[in-house]
Amino acid sequence: MQVLTSASHREPLHWVDIADRPLRADEVRVTVRAAGVNPVDWKMRQGELLGIAQRILGPGGPFVCGVDFAGEVSQVGTAVQDLKVGDRVVGGTDFSRQQFGSYARQVQVRADQCAVLPQAVAFADAACLPVAGVTAQTCLFALGKLKQRPDPRALILGASGGVGHFAVQLAKIHGAVSVGVCSARNVALVERLGGLAVDYGQGDVLAAAARHGPYDVVVDAVGGGVYSAKFCLQLLKLGGVRVLVVPRPADYVSIALPGPTVTVLGRPNRRTLTPLVEELAAGRLQVVIQEQIPMDQAERAHELSRAGKVVGKLVLVA
Repeated sequence: MQVLTSASHREPLHWVDIADRPLRADEVRVTVRAAGVNPVDWKMRQGELLGIAQRILGPGGPFVCGVDFAGEVSQVGTAVQDLKVGDRVVGGTDFSRQQFGSYARQVQVRADQCAVLPQAVAFADAACLPVAGVTAQTCLFALGKLKQRPDPRALILGASGGVGHFAVQLAKIHGAVSVGVCSARNVALVERLGGLAVDYGQGDVLAAAARHGPYDVVVDAVGGGVYSAKFCLQLLKLGGVRVLVVPRPADYVSIALPGPTVTVLGRPNRRTLTPLVEELAAGRLQVVIQEQIPMDQAERAHELSRAGKVVGKLVLVA
């Protein structure tokens, strides 16, 4: 099996051959047609918290980037009854299950980590869902509980990014007032996706956002402490939650203590992916792809992602 790896973030990603491990009874092999790019991919290369965990709990051997994948089932384990060879699927790898990442010609995962794709859904679009889509969904509904709230309202900081552009749409789809903070160049995009746009370059962002609040959930998909805890907490309803998609070490204490600040990284599997695939297939959910990049050029994709200006998603294509 060929995978993309590097010994450190200073060494470019390159292809290496590794041995296939035996297919377990509950697993499938999937030929990768597209792999979504997420900041967590290059952050793990740099040895941040998840990268350290991967090296301790992961499969051993070379570090292989990536979680998101979409492709075709090429082999099924003896106990797998709900997938067959040739099925189009989307899913996410999981290093805690001794699985390599998705920047590869093939991935080997449990069958329940895959959701079936209708023919009408493109592999590149589907490959954007596992981390970013599931994270947005988790922020809004598992943590923000928007479906249980009267007059539900969500504020999305970083509304034009990977998680953000899904969160804007999912909140709106499920009947919430969806407000997205973004730059002037992305106002039209956020509005097209169904959100009320707040241009952070036009005066007091807090005052502008407050006009549409208070909020049941504030999803901070920007990171870096751009928006302070005080800023976010002032905008919450009683019982509301502030979700940090990109926490910093300085945030760890507030996350660990009881209170309205939490963090999340969506865990893709069939249960969490299927509702997103259904929305995508029905045309209610859109995927914004800034660029489709050949997998051989994954290093360039990481450079673009590190710059922090990606609109929507980057996708690697085989």
